[in-house]
Amino acid sequence: MAEANTETTAIPAGTGYFAADSTLPFKTPDFSQISEEDYIPAFEQGMAIQKAEIAAIIDNPAPPTFENTIVALEKSGRMLGRVARVFFALTGSNTTDRLDDINTEISPKLTAHGDSITLNPELFARVKAVYDNRAAMTMTREDAKLLEDTYKGMVHAGALLTEAQRERVKAINSELSTVTTEFSQLARAAMNDNPVFFDSREDLAGLSDSDIQAAADLAAENGQPGKFAIALQNTTQQPLLPSMENRAAREKLFMASYHRADGRMDVDTRMLIAKIATLRAEKAALFGEADWASYAMWDRMAEKPATALGFMEQMVPALAATQRREAAMLNEAIAAEGGDYEVKPWDWYRYANKIKAERYDLDEDAVMEYFVLDKVLEDGVFHMAGKLYGLTFQRRTDLPVYHPDVWTYTVFDRDGSELGLFYFDPFQRSSKRGGAWMSNFVDQSHLWGTKPVIYNVLNIPKAPEGEVQLVSFDWVNTTFHEFGHALHGFFANQKYESLSGTATARDFVEYPSQVHEMWATWPSVLSNYAKHYKTGETIPDEMIAKIEAAAKFNQGYDFGEVVEAALLDMKWSALSPEEAAAIDTPEKVDAFERRSLEELGLEIDLVPPRYRSTYFNHIFSSPSGYSAGYYSYLWTEMLDRDSRQWFIDNGGLTRANGDHYRATVLSQGGTMDYFKMFENFAGRKPDVTPMLAARGLIAGEEAADSEVSDGALPAENAQ
Repeated sequence: MAEANTETTAIPAGTGYFAADSTLPFKTPDFSQISEEDYIPAFEQGMAIQKAEIAAIIDNPAPPTFENTIVALEKSGRMLGRVARVFFALTGSNTTDRLDDINTEISPKLTAHGDSITLNPELFARVKAVYDNRAAMTMTREDAKLLEDTYKGMVHAGALLTEAQRERVKAINSELSTVTTEFSQLARAAMNDNPVFFDSREDLAGLSDSDIQAAADLAAENGQPGKFAIALQNTTQQPLLPSMENRAAREKLFMASYHRADGRMDVDTRMLIAKIATLRAEKAALFGEADWASYAMWDRMAEKPATALGFMEQMVPALAATQRREAAMLNEAIAAEGGDYEVKPWDWYRYANKIKAERYDLDEDAVMEYFVLDKVLEDGVFHMAGKLYGLTFQRRTDLPVYHPDVWTYTVFDRDGSELGLFYFDPFQRSSKRGGAWMSNFVDQSHLWGTKPVIYNVLNIPKAPEGEVQLVSFDWVNTTFHEFGHALHGFFANQKYESLSGTATARDFVEYPSQVHEMWATWPSVLSNYAKHYKTGETIPDEMIAKIEAAAKFNQGYDFGEVVEAALLDMKWSALSPEEAAAIDTPEKVDAFERRSLEELGLEIDLVPPRYRSTYFNHIFSSPSGYSAGYYSYLWTEMLDRDSRQWFIDNGGLTRANGDHYRATVLSQGGTMDYFKMFENFAGRKPDVTPMLAARGLIAGEEAADSEVSDGALPAENAQ
C-alpha cells in the first residue's frame, strides 16, 4: 500500500492458498493445490482485506494525492483478484455443481462489495479532490488516464447520486448479479443437459462414421444405449445440420436449439430476461438516462446508441436484398433436387453448402483434412506470431492444469526474453459454456512486476480416441482470432492492471483479434500448417482460392444472423422503465422479441438471430457483459477490415508491419482515445467500405468515401 494510515487501520492477513502470489513460474495458479472448498474463505478474506485497504485510504490524515488515493486504490484487492481470476475461469471452462453453488452464493456478495467501494462517499471525496486538482499536477499519460477512469467510473457507478438513489443502485446491482448468474446457469443447462436424441442410424444419414459413433456414445452416456444423441452448441444454427440428409431430423435438431430455455422443455429463462431488462432500465433512469443503452455506452468508442444503430442500419437494405436473393437460389436448388418445399432455417446451410460445392467446387469435408489441430496452433498461429512479431514458443508439461486437455506454452519475446505463459483449452465438454474466449490468470503490470498468463478456450468437438483431430476452417479462424486476443494481452506494456492489455472499451477489444484472422489464409502461413493429415501434401492454392471466393457467399445468413442479434440486443437495451415493466409474462417476452426482429426488415423466419433472447449469454449472463454491446463485433469488423487493407497495402506479413501494429495498438491497452489509436496505426480515420466489400454487400466500384469519425457516422448515415 502507498502512504496508507496503517497505524489506525489494521490490514488483516490472508490465509490459505490465495493469500500470496503463486510460487510457480509467472505466478501462474497451482491447480494441484486448489480445492473447491478454498474459494468461499478466500473470497471472504479477500473482500475483508480490500475493505480494510479502502478504510486506510479514507482514514489517511494526509491530503489526497495521486499516490495515496488513486494508486493506493489501484493496489487494493490483490487477494480478491487472485481468487476471482481462477474461480471465474473454472466456472466458464470446467465447472461443477459445487462451483455453480459457490457462484450463486458469492456473486451478489461480490457485487455488494464492489458497490461499497465505488459508491463510498468518503472515498469519492478524496478521488474528486485529486481529480479537481489535475490541471496542477504533473502526470504521465497513463497516470492521467487512470485518474480520469477512476473518477468517471465512480461517477458512472453513482457517486454523484443522492444517498437514497445510491442505496437503490446497490439493491439493483445485487439483484442483477443474482438473476444474471441464474440465467447463465440455466442457459448452460438448457444446452448441455438436453442433447437431441434420435432412434436410428438412418436419422443421422450423411454424418461421418465418427460423428455417428460419437452420437451413439453420447446417448449411452445419457442412459439411452442403442439410440443416438447430438449435443447442442451455443448458437442457434448447429454445425452438423448441413450434413444431415433426413429433413425431419434436421428440423428436430434445429428446433431443439431454437426453442431451448423458452419453456418448451424443463428450462425457461424468459422471466429472468424480463427481470433483467426491468432492473437495467430502472438503473439507467436513476442516472437520468433514457434507457440502458444510453447508460451502458458511456465508455465505448461509439459512445452513443444512435452511432451504433446508424452504423448497423445502413447495412440492412443490402443485407435484406441479399437474404431474399440467396433464399431464391436455395429454393431453386431444392426444386432441382426434387424437393416440394421452400427453404427453412434447418435447410439453409445444407443447400447453401451444395451451391458452394457446385459454384466454387468446394468440399468442406475435404478442406478439413488439411487442418490438424496441433499443426493449426503450432505451425500456423505460432508461426504467424513469429514472422510478424518475432515470438517463439516452447511446449511445457511441468505445470499443473485445470483439465487434462489443456496445453501450456512459454512465450518468448523478440529479444529471447520470457514474455508470458499461454494455456490452450480447445475441446468441447459438458462442464464448459459454449463459444470461445480469452482471459488472464495473471495480468501484466509494471507496478507489480508481473508478466501475463493468458488462456484461450474453444469448443471444438473432440475426435474419438485414436483418431486425428481435424478441425473445420471456421475453427481455424477462431483459433487465430482468440490468439489475437492473447497477443493483445501479451504485448501489454502498462504500469496499472486496470489499463493493461485487453482492458479496453467493449467495442474495441474484438478488433485486434479479428485482424489476426487474416493470417489464417496468408500464403506463407498457410503453406506452413495446412498439410493433409494422410499425405502431408500442402493445401492446394486453388482450394484456398475457393475458400476465399466462397466466403462472400451466404452472407445473407452468416452476416444476417449477427446483425439481427446485435439489433435485438439494442432493442432490449432501449426500453424505458415503463416499457420494460410492461413485459411481465413469458408470452410478452416472446412477443417483444418477435416484434423487435420484425421491425428490422430482414428475413427473420428464414434467418433467425445467432442467439435468441432465451440463450443470449453475451447480454444476459452478467450484470453488464455485452449488453448494448453485441454490435461491437460488427463495429470492430469495420476496424479489422480496414486494417487488413493497410497490411496488404504495406507489404503484408512483415516484422516492420508487426512491430508498427504492436507499438501503435497492441501495446497501448486502454491508455488513450481509440480513434486516436487507430489513426496512429493507419494514418487516417477508419473506413467502413472494406468491410462492406469483404461481406459482398457492395462491389468494389461502389466504394465511396466512408470514413467514420470519432463519435458519429457520416452525416447521411447518422440516425
